[in-house]
Amino acid sequence: MKNPYSLLFGREPEQYIRRAAEAEEIIQNFSYESPSEQIYMITGVRGSGKTVFMTEISNRLKKDKEWIVIELSSESNLLENLASHLASENSRAEIFKKAKINLSFWGFGLEVGGTAPITNIQLAITKMMEELKKHKKKVLVTIDEVVNNKSMKEFASAFQIFVRQNLPICLLMTGLFENIDELQNQKNFTFLYGAPKIYLNPLNKKEIAYNYKNTLKINDEDATEMSGLTNGYSFAFQVLGYFAWENNGDFRKVINKYKNYVSEYSYDKIWAELSNKDREILFGIANVPSGKIADIRNFLCISTNEFNPYRKRLIKKGLINGEQYGYVKFVLPFFDEYVNDNWSM
Repeated sequence: MKNPYSLLFGREPEQYIRRAAEAEEIIQNFSYESPSEQIYMITGVRGSGKTVFMTEISNRLKKDKEWIVIELSSESNLLENLASHLASENSRAEIFKKAKINLSFWGFGLEVGGTAPITNIQLAITKMMEELKKHKKKVLVTIDEVVNNKSMKEFASAFQIFVRQNLPICLLMTGLFENIDELQNQKNFTFLYGAPKIYLNPLNKKEIAYNYKNTLKINDEDATEMSGLTNGYSFAFQVLGYFAWENNGDFRKVINKYKNYVSEYSYDKIWAELSNKDREILFGIANVPSGKIADIRNFLCISTNEFNPYRKRLIKKGLINGEQYGYVKFVLPFFDEYVNDNWSM
């Protein structure tokens, strides 16, 4: 049988633990006649399942004939690509032709005789969206791993206007905390600052154990032990499941292989994106088993004022948990080992 787990980022695997509550919140809100929110941002640590979660929502809405789902890349010209996608399907092209929307200037629309071509891309999208609204259509735009570049700024500015014009367009974006935060803090993008964020927290470990038990045909004790090794980290759930499947459920035989794979394909990237001070704080956390902040500060010889900004940032990055007052702990499995192995002054 084919391995039901996946080692690849972004692709929806056969074995996938759904985040039902978060998905329903987004789909129901977008589906209202007058949605209170037309944009959601999905954020979480690398490997937390952001792309897979967004793909699940996209696939569900694609099944509804009312919805047009368009996937865009943040590295492309977002506005031009949106217009191109809108005009690319024959039935929609016919709607725009009958409405005398001449898109020939952009090279992706039929020329309409007697009508001047539209030379402003934002106006072209507005005209198309107005016609789609008359035909009871809604558009969902998805952008994976947003970055704060020129194209994204232009798109966000235009999207803000589309919302004010009451056009039937919704936006779903994924991104690392720092990229979304940088984009939200852009001048004149206050609508983005107030947009709801879906933080992808660790998966429920009981659900992971149930999945392992039934998929790998192992007993409750082994399934619970396996679940604990992942600590709810979505990528770790897939990797450990994959290697255990390849070894007939004998997960203990593959623990080192599992740790090495997660380290190489996830933790190395996370570590590379951290500042030296971030790493120092994580080193302190890794070497104070109690997780007590006062003890960590003493270990690092730093003040509360120096420690707190990094604590808050590392929590938002999804690397540590600060729910218990006065304490912090790692969110990712065996990350304390990884930090100690890779820390250098």
